[in-house]
Amino acid sequence: MSFPYERAFVAQLEARLRGEPPLIQVLVGPRQVGKTTGMRQLLARTSGNYHYANADDLLVTDRAWLLEQWQKAVLLGDGALLVIDEVQKIPNWSEALKSMWDMHPRRLRVVVLGSSSLQIQTGLTESLAGRFELTRIYHWTFAELKAAFGYDLERYLLYGGYPGSVAYEDEYDRWYAYLKDAIVEAVIGKDILLNRKVANPALFRQAFEILCRYPAQEISYTKLLGQLQDKGNTDLIKYYLELYGGAFLIYSLEKYSAKGRLTRTSSPKILTACPALCTMTAGPKALADPEQRGRVFELAVGAQLLQLPGELFYWREKNAEVDFVYRYQGRLYALEVKSGRKKSAKGIGAFLKHFPEASPVILTPDNFPLLSEDPGKFLATLQ
Repeated sequence: MSFPYERAFVAQLEARLRGEPPLIQVLVGPRQVGKTTGMRQLLARTSGNYHYANADDLLVTDRAWLLEQWQKAVLLGDGALLVIDEVQKIPNWSEALKSMWDMHPRRLRVVVLGSSSLQIQTGLTESLAGRFELTRIYHWTFAELKAAFGYDLERYLLYGGYPGSVAYEDEYDRWYAYLKDAIVEAVIGKDILLNRKVANPALFRQAFEILCRYPAQEISYTKLLGQLQDKGNTDLIKYYLELYGGAFLIYSLEKYSAKGRLTRTSSPKILTACPALCTMTAGPKALADPEQRGRVFELAVGAQLLQLPGELFYWREKNAEVDFVYRYQGRLYALEVKSGRKKSAKGIGAFLKHFPEASPVILTPDNFPLLSEDPGKFLATLQ
């Protein structure tokens, strides 16, 4: 499926490639959110020569295959654009690319795309330091789905995140099957289990289902472990969360502390990467319960904030809690989500007593569209 809507990263990438001299451009993000589509949109209007190759199209890829693609681009002339999609499928891709780049510096403009953050970032830090710019591409936001498909907030909380699933929303079973088979199982099977050591794949898949039942909820590692049908320890849960985070499915927030020492021992706050992953697990009536709907809305806010540069936490002291604490360039924001679920109203006040420099922000369904449209501007306005 092709989408006439163009995501913001396309124009950003285009501008970077025009720079002199451009670094290797690395795009990393979830499956099925438009990385390849956006790249094709850019290529369709490029005025120079280019060569596009997808490592996902081959059963076997190696360094020789990558060298072949490099040489095809070189034959197009200096300044040609080389695009390698699903680059993480190539063993030792970063070492091979480094060798070619250093042998012929700046001869080509290079873009590589990948859907596994853990694999991509390992290669970048080990081999390509100083030679690349990294662009993280996230799930579709409410503002993007509203502009492209006319979403309202209710529809976003039920189905938001993956544009490819829009065509199946009228048939829940088809929509579920698309997310389960084309996205979740593809990520677990191809991006994680084929590349990371997981002793019990069935238990790993069970953990995904369990974690998705706790949208925007703080929960102890011990409680999560107790729901798995196997023995283990808290390190197992931490490892699973690391893998799911690296595959852009589930994130865990740490508790905010100015000293930092409490964050490493606190219970995590679970955020699925988009509302669709929660609905997929909870079922089509996921929003019927006000408490659950409030959690999903809070999740939507958290997923939006995760797309910003900086750091995101939560905060709690006894019964006082702040849903999200956002820190960026020396500024601190305490964000309270008014979602309709019952909770203490003491959070913001208690937090400001400890951190008076923080800017309090109240987020509601009414102002969430403004946050989604331009988060930086929204927060700066309320500072």
